[in-house]
Amino acid sequence: MHDAALKIGCQTFTWEMLGKGWSGGPDDLVRAIADGGYAGLEITDTMIGHYALKPVDFARTLAEAGLTLVSFAFGSASGFTVTEKIASDLETARRWVDFAANFPGAMVSMGSATVVSDGPREDKFAIAAECYNRATEIGRSAGVAVAVHPSSHHNTLLFTRADYDRLFALLEPRVGWVPDTGHILRGGQEIGDTLSAYRDRIRYVHLKDVDAGGIWAMLGEGVCHVPAVISAVRAAPEFTGWIVVEEESGHAGTDPAAAVRKNRETLRRLGF
Repeated sequence: MHDAALKIGCQTFTWEMLGKGWSGGPDDLVRAIADGGYAGLEITDTMIGHYALKPVDFARTLAEAGLTLVSFAFGSASGFTVTEKIASDLETARRWVDFAANFPGAMVSMGSATVVSDGPREDKFAIAAECYNRATEIGRSAGVAVAVHPSSHHNTLLFTRADYDRLFALLEPRVGWVPDTGHILRGGQEIGDTLSAYRDRIRYVHLKDVDAGGIWAMLGEGVCHVPAVISAVRAAPEFTGWIVVEEESGHAGTDPAAAVRKNRETLRRLGF
């Protein structure tokens, strides 16, 4: 079952969700992820810390740890759904595209469209699509692929399959997608069907687990059928080979490093 082309990375949100309970920095993340047995990481604007203006230094740190930057992820207080904020959101996109351009193959992942203002919910899909489309064009001009990461968190615009259908119909073909198994399942979607419907947009995957009630669970302890997901994304024509594990369960909240290490062991046990 093991395929050498498959690469396993780790998302730093496992630490980010601790908020003020986390007092470490990006070097601690790099060390924990490397020690956990991963080949790469996806880091966010919140967790990049002192490397935000020093991509060359961050590249050196990753190389010394034997890690690859899979993607740089960022969100916005606008939820990418406020017309007046599109210009500033695109400036931010350009900043992180320029950062990611220092890392061969690294992508930029834009957070989920979220409702943060009044007005009809339906109208916000077009605003988000404009933001994602234009950011992807900024990325294209710099040789950096850009993808959308839908979420099931509070006030998300992208929860159900109908929400995905609505947004994706407005996106240019080159806009990528980072499917997140946990968020798809929490939105009540049939995961295999959603992955199949938008397979051409898949760039890499966020792999995490939930129980039958939608509560976050450690990988392999919920309802996500990991081998089926990996088989499905492998068939996607633009899949980069990266499976990025993300952990949001209560176990991760007490000891993130131990949680991500256990998830890596779970994947090895499954043959990945």
